[in-house]
Amino acid sequence: MLYIRTDMNEKIATGHLMRCLSIADAAGRLGEETIFLLADTKACGMLKERGYGFLVLHTRWDDMEGELEELRKVIAANQIRSILIDSYQVTKPYLEKISRFVKTVYLDDLGAFAYPVDTVICYANYWRKLGYDVEGGRTRYLLGTDYVPLKKEFACMGKKQIGPSLQNLLLLSGGTDHYDVLEQLLQGIDKTKYEQIDVVCGMYYTKYDEMSARYRAFENVCFHQAVGDLEKYMQKADAAVSAGGSTLYELCAVGTPAISYSFADNQLDNVREFEQSGIIDYAGDIRYDDVVERVKGYLAQYRRDEALRRKKSEMMQRIVDGRGAERIVCDIINTSG
Repeated sequence: MLYIRTDMNEKIATGHLMRCLSIADAAGRLGEETIFLLADTKACGMLKERGYGFLVLHTRWDDMEGELEELRKVIAANQIRSILIDSYQVTKPYLEKISRFVKTVYLDDLGAFAYPVDTVICYANYWRKLGYDVEGGRTRYLLGTDYVPLKKEFACMGKKQIGPSLQNLLLLSGGTDHYDVLEQLLQGIDKTKYEQIDVVCGMYYTKYDEMSARYRAFENVCFHQAVGDLEKYMQKADAAVSAGGSTLYELCAVGTPAISYSFADNQLDNVREFEQSGIIDYAGDIRYDDVVERVKGYLAQYRRDEALRRKKSEMMQRIVDGRGAERIVCDIINTSG
């Protein structure tokens, strides 16, 4: 049995839950059942739809130390031996206390402090910048893009076929779009240059109905919300513009040439590492930069240069093979005792 402690709500959006669901799906394929441990009921609907069981602690998602007593009861009642934890709200005292009762695996991308756990997993391309003490202490480390937890559809996608022209564009905002980047992009780009523009919004995007109505007259602009088959839109696209979260790794697995932007500090290392390695171009931080103009410049370059798009695609698929979730589950199973 695999137990996962994570949360989802309108403030932290869907990222933590979605990558944990990919791990749970991989566990199912390997014959392991998964139970989710949640602070509140916000994620219950999605978990029910996906067929997963859950236990609700009825605690505050942003005060994890406050859940310790209730979580300890759940651990004892269910004879839990190990827990995978995915939350930015963890503290050192929280992890220290939990690790006294169960083996702990922490899914990280911040390097906020020395985590007192059994295993740290960091699939971020910038993991070397986080200063992990991989040689000292009891903690094991699974590091790098081999451990990106994507859903099974992203495994072995096959080589991306790069066409001679840039006809299909994909615009992505992640779970939320507090800075109205999608609106700014659609206003700024020349929509007549594309055969199709797919705009995929997250489940917490509040302007979906408004924007869909506004662009109804553009037959080549299609809005979609909280899609369950994002990989199909990525496969169809000749290029994508995306926020700097885990979606960039999905685009890598598919091999769709991409331009990234950021809107939060915790995205900066990710987008800059992709930029420095020459894999995904970075258009800037929407809070400070003229992202739309930079996106337009990169799209013009991509439109002119088929060889550049092909090179980017090959580099992307080289670093992400889509099997990270299975590697994580196998490690947890083999080390849980």
